[in-house]
Formats: sequence, C-alpha cells, structure tokens
Amino acid sequence: MADVLDSVPRQLLIGGTWQDASDGATFDVTNPATEAVLTSIADGTAADGERALAAAAGAQKEWAATEPRVRGEILRSAFGLLIDRADDFARLMTLEMGKTLAEARGEVAYGAEFFRWFSEEAVRIHGRYSPAPSGPTRLITMKSPVGPTLMITPWNFPLAMGTRKIGPAIAAGCTMVIKPAHETPLTMLALAALLEEVGLPAGVLNVVTTTRSGEVCEPLIRDRRLRKLTFTGSTGVGKVLVEQSAEQLLRVSMELGGNAPFVVFADADLDAAVNGAMLAKMRNIGEACTSANRFFVHESVADEFSSRLAQRMAALRIGDGTEDGVEVGPLITAKARRGVHELVDDAVAAGARALTGGSVPEGRGHFYPPTVLIDVPASARVMREEIFGPVAPIATFRDEDEVLARSNDTEYGLVAYVFTRDHARVLRVSEALEYGMVGINTGIVSNPAAPFGGVKHSGFGREGGFEGIEEYLETKYVGSAL
Repeated sequence: MADVLDSVPRQLLIGGTWQDASDGATFDVTNPATEAVLTSIADGTAADGERALAAAAGAQKEWAATEPRVRGEILRSAFGLLIDRADDFARLMTLEMGKTLAEARGEVAYGAEFFRWFSEEAVRIHGRYSPAPSGPTRLITMKSPVGPTLMITPWNFPLAMGTRKIGPAIAAGCTMVIKPAHETPLTMLALAALLEEVGLPAGVLNVVTTTRSGEVCEPLIRDRRLRKLTFTGSTGVGKVLVEQSAEQLLRVSMELGGNAPFVVFADADLDAAVNGAMLAKMRNIGEACTSANRFFVHESVADEFSSRLAQRMAALRIGDGTEDGVEVGPLITAKARRGVHELVDDAVAAGARALTGGSVPEGRGHFYPPTVLIDVPASARVMREEIFGPVAPIATFRDEDEVLARSNDTEYGLVAYVFTRDHARVLRVSEALEYGMVGINTGIVSNPAAPFGGVKHSGFGREGGFEGIEEYLETKYVGSAL
C-alpha cells in the first residue's frame, strides 16, 4: 500500500500552492493497527492559518460570481473521480484510521454522494418574487453565499465529514479553510488534490494540517474576514468554539456528540432488530456519533435479543483492516481504548455482566473486542457517556412511557433507533423522542439526501438534504415599489 501513500501531498494547500509550514515543523501520522509511522506532514502554524484565510477571502468575490452550473460541474467531476479511485481512498483511510477496507469503501461511496447531491443543488438556489399583501410593493428575496468558511473535521470519517461540508460550500459559492483532524489528515490532503485536478480554482479550498488546533483556529474564528464556522466533533470542544464565534457573530453549524438509544419493543422483528443493532453499534467500530449507545430491550425479549447479539458480536474477526476477512479494526488511539475499557470496568463494578468481550487484548495495535453487557444499571457511566467503541450495554424496560422517558433522559439528542411493528407506535415515539433523527426498524439513518443533525447538546444546523445548502446561504430581502 506504499503506492497509495506516495501520491498523497505532505504540505499545506494555501492559495493554490502546496507549501511547508512557515516554521518547517512536521508531525507523524501513524497506523492504529500497527502503531507504525506512515509518513510525516506539515504542521501548520497560526501564521499559516492566517495566510489560508487571506487566500480564501481573496478568492471569495470571484468564486461567488462563478456560474452555478460551473460550480455544479466541478462537484460532478469530483464525484466521478472519487468513485474511480475508490479503492485508493479506501486503502488510505484504512491505513490512517483503522476501519476495515469494506467499511472504507462504503465511506467513499457515501462521501462521494455528497458531491453528486450538491452538484445538483448548485443550480437550484432559489429566491422568490411576490406582491405584498397590501400596497403597491413587490417582495423579492435573493440568496447569496455566506462567505469564507472555517471547516474543522473529525478523524472518524476522514472523507465523508469533509465532503459533507465541502460539497454545499462549493455549490453555494463559499470559499474555505479546512482543518482536518491531526490523527487522519492524509485523506483530506488527497481529496484536496483531487479537487484541484477537476478544476477547483486556487484559493477556494485551503487545507491547514496541524497539531496546534487551538493556536491555529482561534485567531481565524475571531477574524472579521471569516463568516462561517462548521465543526464536527465533541460537545466540549464545540461549546468552546461557539463561545469564540460570538465575537464576530459567525454563522455556526455544530454536529456534536451523541448518546443514541436503541429501543426494541416486544413486538419487534428480532431478526431485524439484531441486524439493526449490528449496524448501529459496529459501524466504524462504534466510533461514530450515530452509534447506538444505550440498548433498551423489552423484558419479554431481552434474554433472546442479548444472546443473539452476543453471538454475532463474538463471531466478528478482529485485526488489521487491510487484511481479508477482518471485520473489526483498531480504535484510533491507545487513549481512546483506555477510555472505552474504563466505561466497561465501571459498568461491571456496578453489577453489569459481560456476555462477550470486556478485556484488553495483548499485542500491538489499539484493538478492543466487541462487547455485550447485560444487567447494566442506569447509574453506570456507560449509560450516560458516549462510548465511541464496540460496546453494547443492555437494560430492560416494561412499557412505552418508561422507555421514552429513559431515552430522553440525556443532554444529547442526535439520533434514536426504534424497532417495532406497531404503526401507531411508530408515530407516537417518533414525535416523543427528543432527537434530530429517528431510525425506525433500521440501524443506519445517514443519507446525503436527508438532513443530518441533532438537538440539545448534539448541536444545531443540518448537513445534507435540501436543508444542507441553506447553511451556506444568506437571504436578502428587497422591497420594490411599483
């Protein structure tokens, strides 16, 4: 796989040129499966961030005036080239993030779809014209790009979390500075090179890789030239960024943490529920904000569901994601693995039992076995905190009102999963659940054509769907007398 690494830029992209960090600093990118260094790349400084914002601000006027069809065709070309190079991007993600090749290929398909979706939305940015309800006046609304945008993306979906932000920004006519996670920067560098290749003008997309995130990003957030901030990551960091954004009253989109309930009612199709649980829990090794975090299973089916889920989880093959047949790769860092295991130990100390997994394996790599816990008390940390790992804690419930109250008893509100065959219940619980998204009889809700986002401490704003491009547009009203 060295050939994949050979084609990835190692420098910052600023104003259409690839360049070293201003102080010459670099940092290592490692493989979480082997703990080996993959390569070293530029470690950007605050000065580099300022130059990147200057480039974005300088390109904004011309890019905003570029015909929507041209912007859309750039995205459509990028979609096609991403699909053509799916295997290369998948291998690159597996090396730097740890997910299996099969999952990485799935991310390429999902991530590329944001480019195709927003290539079609670029030419459908509408205003309106209407007579005023009274008086000889006409009401006109116009849409215009928000302007230069700072994008901070996470390590767990290094391609899709980028395309989900870049796609609507390009379609709307916004320029960008993007700061990818330092754990997984290579995929974004490769994506930036691909966008250059399909004709994205210099300065529209600028990439600053860095281990000095606060030092680089805070001055940009406080700079009057920046007009929007979009962030995907932890709620704690998101709160800090929102505070910083207040100085310039930036448009802000926040996709933050989750604590998703997975509810199995007594009438559920257990085959579908177990299959859905595997998808909702084990997608991306459980390292996803949409991952099922708390399992609430009706007491009449809890034993069977738990047993079947444990069998499926125990059968998964753990190893380096580049190897054939591997189904579970490593967690991103040793620190992440320690955090997951601490949650498991806390639950067991509180009375939970592990049906499978629950111990740290020996050897290199940040591996953790798929784990199923039963008899988990509500007081256990694993029922209150985001796990971000392959652990399924199961508790039981007796009636609908009880499980809805327990599901909503969290500061988070990103996604909830419900399995039932009662159509009236589907409507009741969908309305009652305090979440931005609800999956009914499915373990995956993410779709480029649908609005993705949460409520409460899971953030605000929506990515994808018809709503996604609105995050990058301002509305101007013109009142015209006849």
